[in-house]
Amino acid sequence: MAKYALVTGGSRGIGRAIAVRLASEGFTILINYVSNDAAAKEALEAVKAAGGDGELIKFNVGDPAAAAEAISAWQAAHPDEYISVLVNNAGIRADSLLLWMEPDAWHKVLTTNLDSFYNVTRPCLQAMALHRFGRIINMASLSGLKGLPGQTNYSAAKGGLIAATKALAQEMAQRGVTVNAVAPGFIRTDMVEGLDEAELKKTIPAKRFGKPEEVAALVAFLASEDASYITGEVISINGGLYS
Repeated sequence: MAKYALVTGGSRGIGRAIAVRLASEGFTILINYVSNDAAAKEALEAVKAAGGDGELIKFNVGDPAAAAEAISAWQAAHPDEYISVLVNNAGIRADSLLLWMEPDAWHKVLTTNLDSFYNVTRPCLQAMALHRFGRIINMASLSGLKGLPGQTNYSAAKGGLIAATKALAQEMAQRGVTVNAVAPGFIRTDMVEGLDEAELKKTIPAKRFGKPEEVAALVAFLASEDASYITGEVISINGGLYS
């Protein structure tokens, strides 16, 4: 049986690095994306260049009907297979002090970063439980652990994701499904565009931003059978910025 991993927001940044790393570990990758066809195709080519295989699965993770329909359609087309690894990576930022934050900025960030966990995870759970093996890895954030000014919406979403991770881990542990979160600090992707890297590096003990590939290596371990006794954990990867 082929091993399938679904990576949401898998066409760019950390998601793309995760897709490529899991492909090198023998997974067939389902690259989720919502709009950028060119980036998604490039990510799929990178997966194949890493020696793996994959396919594109286009849907908006913030839309529960679209997520359920896409995953159900994939499952119907692969009746003898299932998604054994789910990486909930898709996310957006819309930074602003809460004093001036418009409702749209609040709701979009919560929908994309937190509601998506429910929208995408729930359709995958039954098959994982039936096969008594699954790995769910949620992309949290330093912001969800300590809170960051200007990111009340983002911190709320990631903090909620951390709590959901811990709860679901307890629900699924007896069924061989682990649920963990990874909390990156400042990683060099388009998600940190607009931030003052020179100043921020002074606050990081490692004195640098992280690389997407470093996050991907941690995700790959959590997706492996070697991580079967790790569940309900939030693992920081932040160069010592906050522990």
